[in-house]
Amino acid sequence: MSDAAREQDRTVTDQDLTVVGHQLGRPARDVVEIAARCVCGNPLVVATAPRLGNGTPFPTVFYLTHPVVTAAVSRLEAEGAMYAMSDRVAEDPELAERYRAAHENYLAERRRIGELAGTGEVPEIEGISAGGMPTRVKCLHVLVGHSLAAGPGVNPLGDETLETISATWTPQRCACDPAWRAA
Repeated sequence: MSDAAREQDRTVTDQDLTVVGHQLGRPARDVVEIAARCVCGNPLVVATAPRLGNGTPFPTVFYLTHPVVTAAVSRLEAEGAMYAMSDRVAEDPELAERYRAAHENYLAERRRIGELAGTGEVPEIEGISAGGMPTRVKCLHVLVGHSLAAGPGVNPLGDETLETISATWTPQRCACDPAWRAA
């Protein structure tokens, strides 16, 4: 996909905001881009401004919105998958380095989204990514959102989580509710 096509694909429309509102069960806030889309075109992940309109710092740039994906990831979290992943990051220097690189990518993407949003720097969250990066795993939703937004190979634990939930959901298969677009 060309850079121009990718940028177009990330553009937020009123329809996207309506769909995200249905996905979340509440209005979307401070959405700067649609960071990842379903094969049908519906949003999967939104990129949120690092400072919300009310002034609150918001470190979670890539916010997973699709309820089927969110539920699959929530099941893994309920099973405690984050603890084993954190142990592996602590014990495996190669994984730790790849996870640190994911953290740096996340910070760079937050700066880019902040520039697009016009929020400028947000010193309260400077150097802090999300999901526990770079030393532990705290939130698989963030890691999956980052993987879907950045593409394969950027966040190793987000990619691993996507592989783990592939029997329930995969980016190649639509699991959207048609009512989201009809409403």
